Amino acid sequence: MKKILKAILPGGFKANGISCGLKKSGKPDLALIYSQFPALASAKFTTNSILAAPLIVCKEHLKLAKRFQAVLVNSGNANCFTGKSGIKDAKISASYLAQELKIAKNSVLVNSTGIIGKRLDVAKIKQGLRKLVLGLSSSGIHKAKMAIMTTDTFAKEISLSLKIKGKPVQICGIAKGAGMIAPNMATMLCFIMTDAAITQGALDKSLGAAVDKSFNCISVDGCMSTNDTVLVLANAAAGNKVISNGADLRNFSQGLESLCLDLAKMVVADAEGATKFIQIDVIQAKHIQEAKKVALSIANSVLFKTAVFGQNPNFGRVAAAVGASGFKIKAEQLKIKLGSLKGKQVKLTVSLSRGKAKCTVYTSDLTPEYIKINAQYN
Repeated sequence: MKKILKAILPGGFKANGISCGLKKSGKPDLALIYSQFPALASAKFTTNSILAAPLIVCKEHLKLAKRFQAVLVNSGNANCFTGKSGIKDAKISASYLAQELKIAKNSVLVNSTGIIGKRLDVAKIKQGLRKLVLGLSSSGIHKAKMAIMTTDTFAKEISLSLKIKGKPVQICGIAKGAGMIAPNMATMLCFIMTDAAITQGALDKSLGAAVDKSFNCISVDGCMSTNDTVLVLANAAAGNKVISNGADLRNFSQGLESLCLDLAKMVVADAEGATKFIQIDVIQAKHIQEAKKVALSIANSVLFKTAVFGQNPNFGRVAAAVGASGFKIKAEQLKIKLGSLKGKQVKLTVSLSRGKAKCTVYTSDLTPEYIKINAQYN
């Protein structure tokens, strides 16, 4: 497996990003990812019961179609809490793009990110679609990655290559996210493209496992959003033997998991106002579910996160978070090892002395700058 911290589109994919006026700043706010060949799609969405309109439309299209060719993403407006009008706007946007690309509207998947509660300006999107489509190119992912950002301070991108039965296969991913980050899923958008030939079942299984070990193992503020999406398109342009099971699936899954974990760590590293990147290892748990829940309880503890910001090694805050996890863990079983708080990287190891299971979760400190950013976000 070869990896580079740069987005390079796999074969058969093109992309672009423009400003269509959704953001008052004039920054890029409309992105398009396009597959020249009909592709399989697999997705994971937020578990928040308040779903943004584009997620409702995406779920509908994923049920109606078997192949997909385009992902339209806007930033600056989440198109959430907008009622039936929001769903209509998301569907109209997909329909307009389908007409421009001359593809079926159900083969278009839509995503939005930004301010909640304001209706999407579809007229501006429609006006920008011709320019967006005409500018599609194999190097356009660099414009697309900028157009999906909101409070991000840097673009999250990575590419890797691996071989399936001697055939080179490429996977590329871009993501956005810096605040409202909580598991199930972490608050963010992530778009992954691969030229691998793979069955739907294998793709679903691979993505599920990758998300569980990456985006569902990060937390910035414990706040779950309404638009979270991880979406992968596989267009089979690599011409490899179709991946279905066995060693080929393990190889592909390891690559996808590695890519997702790197992107997830980038999201935490860019956490709003953060000064520390924190790795929490919970070991010697009874089972993985216990290890993960305890780790997330610590990661979501405001007291622990502010202590790390203040470089205060307050072990009591860690112990309290463990005890609040819902598992009956005795104090004499608990062993806490906290690394130096002076650098940007902080490592915490918590042993439960109850078994052999373990889990790693990533989070950040909580700072006055986080409060400032979110107090002004509207």
